[in-house]
Amino acid sequence: MKYIVIFKAKINILDDEYSRTAQLLREKALTQFNCQKFEAITENDVEIALSYWNSLEDIQVWHKDAEHQVARRLGKQKWYKNFSIEICEIHRSYMDINS
Repeated sequence: MKYIVIFKAKINILDDEYSRTAQLLREKALTQFNCQKFEAITENDVEIALSYWNSLEDIQVWHKDAEHQVARRLGKQKWYKNFSIEICEIHRSYMDINS
């Protein structure tokens, strides 16, 4: 089974520290925690990030990572007004390609 983590946030301020931290953590999730894919978009004052995982165990280990915990704390303190996280099972996935 595959899983998707959906992160949605109302932005307070995104500074240089945020940019550096976000890039570092994305790379870390992909290279050290078995994250399969990461996509994010920011528009106006909303950020949505999607990360794809093969197991709930990988997601739980990532959640407990010390640097990830520091980033979550900074997110609560200054970067975001609020945020939500949903973890969903992917039951089917397909891509429609126009030829």
